[in-house]
Amino acid sequence: MSHHEEEKNFDYVYYLVALLSGAFVGAIVDRGFIWIPVGAILGLLSAGLFIKVLVSGREEV
Repeated sequence: MSHHEEEKNFDYVYYLVALLSGAFVGAIVDRGFIWIPVGAILGLLSAGLFIKVLVSGREEV
């Protein structure tokens, strides 16, 4: 019987920060309420790119 630690996945933190940051930037643009969800979507896309390219390539030290 072997005991192993489960790996914790904290990717949701990147998505949450990106969603809130994108929505905040969309609200600051001051072009109307349509830019808030647009900013949130762009934030989520950039978080996905960040996780795919930078975070997944990192090895545990």
